[in-house]
Amino acid sequence: MSESLDSGPPPPTPTTALRQRLAELRGPAVRPRPLDARALAALAANPGCKRRALLDGAGVDKGALATALHSPMASGQSQFAFMRGNAFEARVKSDGGAELMRLLGVAEPTGFQVPDLAAAGPEGRAARTALALRDATADAAWTLLDHPLLVLEVAGSPVYLEPDAVVVHPDGRWSVVEIKSFPMIDASADAAKVGAAARQAAVYVLALERVAARTEGARVAESVLLVCPKDFSNLPTASVVDVRKQLAVTRRQLSRLTRIEEITAALPEGATFDLERPTEELVATVESVPAAYAPDCLAACELAFHCRGSARAEGAVTALGRSLRGELGGLATGSAVLAAARGQAGDPDDPAVAALRRAAVLRAWALEAAGCR
Repeated sequence: MSESLDSGPPPPTPTTALRQRLAELRGPAVRPRPLDARALAALAANPGCKRRALLDGAGVDKGALATALHSPMASGQSQFAFMRGNAFEARVKSDGGAELMRLLGVAEPTGFQVPDLAAAGPEGRAARTALALRDATADAAWTLLDHPLLVLEVAGSPVYLEPDAVVVHPDGRWSVVEIKSFPMIDASADAAKVGAAARQAAVYVLALERVAARTEGARVAESVLLVCPKDFSNLPTASVVDVRKQLAVTRRQLSRLTRIEEITAALPEGATFDLERPTEELVATVESVPAAYAPDCLAACELAFHCRGSARAEGAVTALGRSLRGELGGLATGSAVLAAARGQAGDPDDPAVAALRRAAVLRAWALEAAGCR
């Protein structure tokens, strides 16, 4: 990916040939499934997975594809949780946004602007959002942008992102507001959920940085306002979350993503993810794209069960976790690990091989001392 994560011109629209190829991949009558910040954060967490990069870039419904491959997994938000989240967001943005401005620390939240961001199509909405951000910065006035649309280039393709809100401060600072329905009890929320929210918000900050780089006097805050229900009520409370670490990681990971053109060029002729095709053909196409499975995928990708099965069938050590895979160096399969431990293969000067052989000797001594051999 180019340097456009930080600055530069708007992301280029994919070429006609690439758009046509991606449409062929997902099926001629299938509308592309848009990427959101949550999916983009998960993609950035595993940049080595070309399979997910291609499926997300082409807008393929991974859940439907997993079902067609007979490896479905339960995922997604329940209808109750979805309705609860919408009701809480409406509560936060009540009084025309005055409640949210109070959470930001504005003593008398009156007179702030709430521009209309309606426009035709995602390109129009993104352009309207950028114009509203520039106007608000030039006016040096408190401005609340409700569900703005931002654009970020990912692996050579534009991705449209919709944060809950962005607030422009009179000093030209832009702040992302992330509204979540999980509770904040005694001013503290679940660490895992806060971490996931921070990674998602970091994606929005990256997209905002593109617009800020072309707006005089603008700067994007490297912290976000996380708004949650207070204790066990429906009253909103807020906490400022520093996302500098998540920003650095996400920026680095997204820059490592292989461009979609390179992945599609390596596909076999006639490859498609069209769900109308036979299961055997779909399996062959999916397996033709390299994956990088890890147990973390189970919480972030609808194809995780299928990829886990393939990794186990191949004996890939990635199925045991990325940290273990890193410790084993060039030993990528279970059979290679066992052969190295037994002294049947591997370079004895390799630290991983030496450690395995040392562990095998210690295990043999322990078993012998216990009378198990």
